[in-house]
Amino acid sequence: MTDDKVKRRLTTVLCADVYGYSRLMEADETGTMETLRRYRTAIARLVERRDGRIVNTWGDAVIAEFASVVEAVQCAVEIQQEISSQAADAPQASPMQFRIGINLGDVMVDGSDIYGDGVNIASRLQELAEPGGVVISSSVYDQVHNKLSVGFDCLGQRPLKNIAPLTSYRLTLGGRAAAQGSFPIEESTAPSERARAPRIGDRRELSSATNIVSDWLARLPRPLAAALTVSAFLILINLFTGNKIWFHWPVAAILFGVVLRMVLGQRPESDSKTER
Repeated sequence: MTDDKVKRRLTTVLCADVYGYSRLMEADETGTMETLRRYRTAIARLVERRDGRIVNTWGDAVIAEFASVVEAVQCAVEIQQEISSQAADAPQASPMQFRIGINLGDVMVDGSDIYGDGVNIASRLQELAEPGGVVISSSVYDQVHNKLSVGFDCLGQRPLKNIAPLTSYRLTLGGRAAAQGSFPIEESTAPSERARAPRIGDRRELSSATNIVSDWLARLPRPLAAALTVSAFLILINLFTGNKIWFHWPVAAILFGVVLRMVLGQRPESDSKTER
């Protein structure tokens, strides 16, 4: 390429390759090549349907580009679902699975080929994906996270070969990783919306308990409810500020005063009824 012929553009790059391709070829060259051709045909059809184009298909890899980030992500999900469906229809001892990476970035254009960091990052993200999975860059996530009915697991900043670490996200569908029935979630994965679900459940249980206490206090006479609340507050202060127990004296005084007030407050009403 010469400098005067190089053009640049912002585009969405999708990179896919076969997981364990060398192992599959060693076990069955003919069967692997037939399966790869069939899957590539399906991928090309899905890419075209989403207004993308296949840039290259060297070895077991497929590189495609899309003008729309949303269309690229939808296409990746459809590719994994299509491959999973075909594998289910024709069970194999070692099914072929693809890993997909998607990046939105600046690329250099030379004829029908594209080069540069935009492509390299998509390729490295694909290496982070698990078999049957899809990993996207933060630039893609920013564009699609509120436009698609899929979930996202933040993988944090992962080291990438010859590229500065960047934040990436793994796609999930219905609480599972992007392909149907695909792979387990790593424990080392950074906190995500799904990982936070138990904490949300804990907060709901705490909120429910708080509501029960609030309802119980609301049924009590207002002076007594206020006294119990202040007493509980004093007890907590005592428990968290020192070893010496002192809360019983102020609590006893408060409760005695409230009970005395309630008793005396009822006497005039009782006497007036007696006079009548």
